[in-house]
Amino acid sequence: MIHWQDHITSEPDVMYGKPCFKGTRIPVELILEKIALGRPVDEILEGYPALSRESIQAAQ
Repeated sequence: MIHWQDHITSEPDVMYGKPCFKGTRIPVELILEKIALGRPVDEILEGYPALSRESIQAAQ
């Protein structure tokens, strides 16, 4: 089971407190928008190599 807390964080001094993937400044909202627009996860992973398939699943 994937726990979102292992992959997502919200810190006031990082991206104004927006939820981001741990260890990055990539907002969860950005990736969810790409998924909503129909982008395949593999394509997202190519564009954002700091992310993992599990981290994207945790955000959904």
